[in-house]
Amino acid sequence: MHQITTLEALEALYQPAPTPASTVKVTSYITPQYAALIEASPFVALATCGPEGLDCSPRGDQPGFVRIADPKTLMLPDRRGNNRIDSLRNIVRDPRVALLFLIPGSGTTFRVNGRAVLSAAPDLLDSFAVDGKPPRTVIVVTVEEAYFQCARAIVRSGLWKPESQVDPTSLPSPGAMLAAVTDGEVGGEAYDRAWPERAAKSLW
Repeated sequence: MHQITTLEALEALYQPAPTPASTVKVTSYITPQYAALIEASPFVALATCGPEGLDCSPRGDQPGFVRIADPKTLMLPDRRGNNRIDSLRNIVRDPRVALLFLIPGSGTTFRVNGRAVLSAAPDLLDSFAVDGKPPRTVIVVTVEEAYFQCARAIVRSGLWKPESQVDPTSLPSPGAMLAAVTDGEVGGEAYDRAWPERAAKSLW
């Protein structure tokens, strides 16, 4: 294995140097054009870090669920989930976060790096309520870097092409995966049968 151990060796492999279009797009705030991407996105991957290591968590809701409070501040409601709170534990101990927004049908993705805090202010939680159900916390992100990513990864993956869609029945189900790692003590077919109703009652 030819391991790369210095920045000089790494940069020598990636020539020519980035064009201006790859660097001038980075801002320290949300521009009106960047705001349009955030408002169209129903999905964001949230990356955090903590003493135990790294975490990357999917976050999804109706388009525009990430609120732009001002050009330097984004707000993400923490909707109901499995209560592992891995991302939230990390944020409490290390505020650094990264966001990757996806927009169905678009090759352009959008990235934000910054620092976050958790808020449980009642008025703020109520402002994010859906069907009368507020989130338990809101992740408040101070933007340090913001920029769009070109479409090459989406084009290569064919992510939005209908012919790229995978038949879910061809994959291991959550119940099957749980049963496999617990010798059948958790999960199984009963878990899979109950999941749709359980999820419908706990989305918000």
